[in-house]
Amino acid sequence: MVPAKTRRLWTFLAAMAAVMWGVSGLFAKGLFDISPKLTPMWLTQVRLIISGAVLLIVSGFFKQKPIAMLKNRHNVLVIIAYGIFGLLPVQLFYFMCIQVANASIATILQFIGPFFVLGYLAITHKQVMRRLDIIAALCAFWGVFLLSTHGQFNHLAITPVALFWGILSAFGEATYTLIPVNIVKKVSSMVVTGWGMIFAGISLLIIDPQFHAVPNKPEVWLYTAAVIVIGTIIPFQIMANALRYVIPSTVSLLDAFEPFSATIGSVIFFNLVMMPMDWVGSILVVVAAMALNLTPKQKKNKIKQKTEL
Repeated sequence: MVPAKTRRLWTFLAAMAAVMWGVSGLFAKGLFDISPKLTPMWLTQVRLIISGAVLLIVSGFFKQKPIAMLKNRHNVLVIIAYGIFGLLPVQLFYFMCIQVANASIATILQFIGPFFVLGYLAITHKQVMRRLDIIAALCAFWGVFLLSTHGQFNHLAITPVALFWGILSAFGEATYTLIPVNIVKKVSSMVVTGWGMIFAGISLLIIDPQFHAVPNKPEVWLYTAAVIVIGTIIPFQIMANALRYVIPSTVSLLDAFEPFSATIGSVIFFNLVMMPMDWVGSILVVVAAMALNLTPKQKKNKIKQKTEL
């Protein structure tokens, strides 16, 4: 049984990991504002390859045999698909939305990803949608509408390009969730993510080699390091370990700290002006996504008992 003190500690750390993800978006926005040479494509390539390499090195240190995984052709194909159709869009389109809008909008739009997962499972697996799921979906898309229009039917508050990249990022969030479902039951999640990042990064280099000289300024490398370390390596490790001590539904609810930290940071550091309807829309999206993780009390207790064993 996990002591209550330990559970509280990892709950707090999981919340901090979500905050780190939100804050990393602010560093990305600051990076794009320095120079037009610092593009979402360049940042995504650097982030994927360096983060993937670090995760594989760490997994090797913990004897998770990252190289041995490559001997299984099926696993390699799944991880390549995970990297190209999951990790790549969820990061590249997220950064593109940040570049044309801000970290707050990008993070909140990405938060509707679980609803695409819900729709996919309902269509392909005949999964019955609860009344709560339907209400949550309506709330989420109403929230996106308010965020996009300030509540005015004849006015678009964010550019169509920002909305386009944000929705694609949400689709990426869905594929990122669905593709590795079966393989992570057989292979370490650290190994799967590490190789997925490497394959995604290499594919981007093949599609669009970014060999132009970037500004050699201290803030460029500081912000880039922050996106990689604070936005990838540290929170990934925290979340992976938190699931050993905290039930998954609680960890998912803590993800709400990500959009709120991105929004507050955008207001403070980038002078983002949030209209009342923007706050209402943001809250609707986040609360709706959190509602998907609500489970009946009896089922929740069973999950909790399994976690504490």
